[in-house]
Amino acid sequence: MRAPGIALAAAAILALEAVALLVFAVVELAGLGAGDAASLPTALALIVLTLIGSAALVAFAVGTRVGKSWARSGGVVFQVLAVALALASLTLQPISWPFTLGVGLPGLLGFALLISSARREGPQRATE
Repeated sequence: MRAPGIALAAAAILALEAVALLVFAVVELAGLGAGDAASLPTALALIVLTLIGSAALVAFAVGTRVGKSWARSGGVVFQVLAVALALASLTLQPISWPFTLGVGLPGLLGFALLISSARREGPQRATE
């Protein structure tokens, strides 16, 4: 079964977030190569965890694309974490508005799309 348009939009948001995490990992890897890390093991662990998060977002995007509820559930968790991170960034001075908006707005949009997708697909699954 193909997912409706709203699920496709949610999958696109998840995929874009995966690409953003991948870019972040590459930037951190370049910083590691430049000697910017205070602790090599910690820096490597954070890069690996970022890559795992990116892979998870890709899996959630693909799963959401084909209408899997587990993928929407995992995607919702990532969106809640993104919004929490954006809200937490408001406590740092000076506030980095590009970061806050760049993480928070896609998180809110992705959350709304995933919930809408689940509500729309739920009744269709019950009739199959």
